Amino acid sequence: MLTTLNRILLALVAATFLLLPAASALQAAVDPRDPYAHFFHPTFGDFQEELEDARAGGKKGILIFFEMEECPFCHRMKQQVLNRPEVQEFYREHFAIFSIDVEGDIEITDFQGNSLRQSEFAFREFRVRATPVFQFFDLDGEPTVRFTGATRDAQEFLQLGEFVADGHYRQMNFTRFKRATR
Repeated sequence: MLTTLNRILLALVAATFLLLPAASALQAAVDPRDPYAHFFHPTFGDFQEELEDARAGGKKGILIFFEMEECPFCHRMKQQVLNRPEVQEFYREHFAIFSIDVEGDIEITDFQGNSLRQSEFAFREFRVRATPVFQFFDLDGEPTVRFTGATRDAQEFLQLGEFVADGHYRQMNFTRFKRATR
């Protein structure tokens, strides 16, 4: 015969097993994840090839994150925004995403097929002088939207992605878009 206390304990154990999958899913949704594993795509630095892959993958464009090692705002973005699962999932669905070190010496191939170092690509091609810079490109390799600096939070960064992915940049600037979507 089960006592009332035993019934309560049995009910609590059963509830724990029933809620465990939901709690695990909730925890996964809020736990930060490494941006280099879950936000950025791996690359060999051939952006002509990356354009082809983005087209074949049904992406809306390419996003390049220009960063440098000593940049506190780059670190803040990676630790507070780019590591969020909802940010990673949205951006990876819509864009091929790559990181470029503005001081890097690694050879890359730009969208026109020219070989140059990462630092030359950043400074000479895109005049990156402050970091971070989020530069979006269409599927022809043409720059569309540029955002310099850190966003306020993950929500604003998601708005930026929506602004580009849905083509709102063709009708208005990002500030106006944010006001319209509050």
